[in-house]
Amino acid sequence: MYNPDSLAQKIADILDDRKAEQVVVLDISRLSVLADYFVIASGRSELQVDALYNDLRDKMEKEGIHHKHLDKGKRWIVMDYGDIIVHIFHHEERAFYNLERLWADAREVSLSAD
Repeated sequence: MYNPDSLAQKIADILDDRKAEQVVVLDISRLSVLADYFVIASGRSELQVDALYNDLRDKMEKEGIHHKHLDKGKRWIVMDYGDIIVHIFHHEERAFYNLERLWADAREVSLSAD
């Protein structure tokens, strides 16, 4: 089994290494039973959004971690890892949905420095 804290950080690091923009980890554990963390990231194009998803999925599956549910459009992707929900948006969709504002009471977790 995995530790949700370290897995959320690992996901954020993978997305950051792949040049995702504005990678944010929100601790929503005290606000919702939905999940413990949201990891939110942006891509500059539909192609990059898809590449971020593919890279993250492949790296997680190599470690035996598979998403439980997937919602996928051309400009946004939501991956449910149980305790962690990953949102990958085209920057325009991210601005439209503005999850950071909707979950403003969540604690933002600092990304690790490599």
